Amino acid sequence: MRPKSIGLIGFDRATASHLTGPADTLAVATLADGFGGGISCYKTWTIGLTSQPFTCDAGMVFRPEATLATAPPLDTIIVAGGSGLRRPEICRELAEWILSRAYETRRIASICTGIYALAPTGLLDGREVTTHWRFASDLRRRYPTLRIDHKRRLVKDGPYYTSAGLTAGIDLSLALIEEDYGPQLALSVRRDLMMYLAGEMWPNEKFKPRDHASQSTDRFGDLIAWIMRNLNQSLTVEVLARQACMCPSHFTRAFKSVFGDAPGEFVENLRLNEARRRLSSPGKTLDSVATSVGFSNASTFRRAFARRFGTGPGACLDGEATRTALRPKLKVLSEG
Repeated sequence: MRPKSIGLIGFDRATASHLTGPADTLAVATLADGFGGGISCYKTWTIGLTSQPFTCDAGMVFRPEATLATAPPLDTIIVAGGSGLRRPEICRELAEWILSRAYETRRIASICTGIYALAPTGLLDGREVTTHWRFASDLRRRYPTLRIDHKRRLVKDGPYYTSAGLTAGIDLSLALIEEDYGPQLALSVRRDLMMYLAGEMWPNEKFKPRDHASQSTDRFGDLIAWIMRNLNQSLTVEVLARQACMCPSHFTRAFKSVFGDAPGEFVENLRLNEARRRLSSPGKTLDSVATSVGFSNASTFRRAFARRFGTGPGACLDGEATRTALRPKLKVLSEG
């Protein structure tokens, strides 16, 4: 599973909680791997206008991991608010960058006054939005095509999210988690954050967390743990779809939209990663490990292993130094 890349856009005089809130919330979102561990759902990037550290309104200093020029491909862009957006040059630079990324990014969000960097792009024209109530009149005057309702804490219109309030960054992140992985995982994150009153923070609003009924992606968290417990079984699309209570065609589309890989490729990667772990255990053989993770024969296992890791599985039996060298050739997004 490749974590979804989230870019947190900061600048001098940004609001610190608009960066730390989403970062902490998204970090909690993990799927069980079936062995007591977790699979990260997101990789967050702190992105600055330049490579120099920037200082937030509260005095906290952030060292960006990337700049607007060096930022990697992103699934989601989140623009923080803050008094720094009163500087026209910052708004202009951010708006130009957002517009350059808009059509290769799945969704774009702003927190409170972060909308001042998003509105000039024209992407919000004619859309419903929200912002901090103190700035609603000014925003309406500057951008009369926006349909502003400052009484709403969170608004989603197409691929664009706008938010307002003290906990706007957390509210927004929970909504993104629910959209990506279903309300069960979002509820789990709320509990971990001890946001027990989350349901009371959405009174009389059009956008509310959905009831925790069955949705297409709700079961994926439990499904991964089930796959890990049954690697030696037949795990065809039909079997996985039946486990998730979905039709195979819809399951395949939904699965790929969440995890980025087709079910077959995802399962093979889980099998190979688990095989590499089991090969390090004393007394294991290639044949026994291949069978235990669901490969029909050792020959198929060897070819798949070499394709994934660039070397044969026998090297994993040769000692810790060799095992350390066996790192996937694929780009690892969970580090940063």
